[in-house]
Amino acid sequence: MAKGLALSSSLRARFRHGYALMAIALLVAAVPSVVAADGSGSSAAASCDLFQGRWVADASYPMYDASSCPFVPDVFDCRRNGRPDSTYLKLRWSPAACRLPRFDGLDFLQRWRGKTVMFVGDSLSMNQWASLACMLHAAAPDPARVSFSKGDPVSTVRFEDYDLSVVLYFSRFLVDVAEEDAGRVLKLDSMQAGSSWLGAHLLVFNTWHWWTYRGASQVWDYMQEGNRTYRDMDRLAAFSKGLSTWARWVDANVDTTLTRVVYQGVSPSHYMSKEQESDGAAPASGGCFQQTRPLQVATDGDVEAAFPEQVVVRGMIASMSTPVALLDVTALSQLRIDAHPSVYGGPGRDGMDCTHWCIAGLPDAWNHILYAMLLDQR
Repeated sequence: MAKGLALSSSLRARFRHGYALMAIALLVAAVPSVVAADGSGSSAAASCDLFQGRWVADASYPMYDASSCPFVPDVFDCRRNGRPDSTYLKLRWSPAACRLPRFDGLDFLQRWRGKTVMFVGDSLSMNQWASLACMLHAAAPDPARVSFSKGDPVSTVRFEDYDLSVVLYFSRFLVDVAEEDAGRVLKLDSMQAGSSWLGAHLLVFNTWHWWTYRGASQVWDYMQEGNRTYRDMDRLAAFSKGLSTWARWVDANVDTTLTRVVYQGVSPSHYMSKEQESDGAAPASGGCFQQTRPLQVATDGDVEAAFPEQVVVRGMIASMSTPVALLDVTALSQLRIDAHPSVYGGPGRDGMDCTHWCIAGLPDAWNHILYAMLLDQR
């Protein structure tokens, strides 16, 4: 087998400096419908960075009761699983330079009537998908006709009165994992499932966490690119190659007159170590265990600071010919060590979950920001 290649320092520098700065310039979310912090609705709103701000207490939150939403996966339903505190539910995201428009689920249902909203990615995509389905379910006038089908890889919540489908297509890597004689092969340059995503009117993509897993949590035996097979390689390099395949597919196949494309930014974990994150039986201590408050309430405003995986995502999007909006949730989510399921992942789950998010909870803010971004693109 050919030996894995590390991501060169020059490539890292290219992403970190050139691509990152280009991406920041292109992808700061400008939402004219957002009101400036001083209430003027002036040019401050037009250049508002929706992802820098603070978490503020709001007694009216959460926006829905998870116990009344039939789409919440058991592992995300923290209150039902025994989580005793509720402060994490009472925080609303507030950008520093402007006010987000109020999330209006009925308006969303009406604007997206007759359309398909599809989340494509791993269990963090499932987090956001379930959150949006619950937000819309709570907003739909009674008696709402809603159907729910759960499958692998496709699950769908359909709002029949609006002919609107909110779909999850589960894909850990976006690119393919194939069962072959040699074992499970992660194909860095193959994306056979892409034909299933065509025709959706909004595509929200995500991948990252599964690229880092090792040991029992690793779901592939080899990597392959072209006619070269690798036992392993630098995981950031592999992620970059896989994301390049996704970018080429989007540029070649997505009809932008029909479909808007969003990339869900990197969702942070709060483990003590990477080894603890990839260990399915992580001990119930440290990390997000018994955390009931954010690390701090506000982001630090340093838009150039980024994890290496964020730099890859920003650079890839900036290099594409297709307009792709970045839902850059990393910094605002990094503050929320309190918002994970922790040990409240439900019966049959051992250890601690500091990767996913409780529902109701943090993913509702992701969807609130997504709603504002879509209003800007109408």
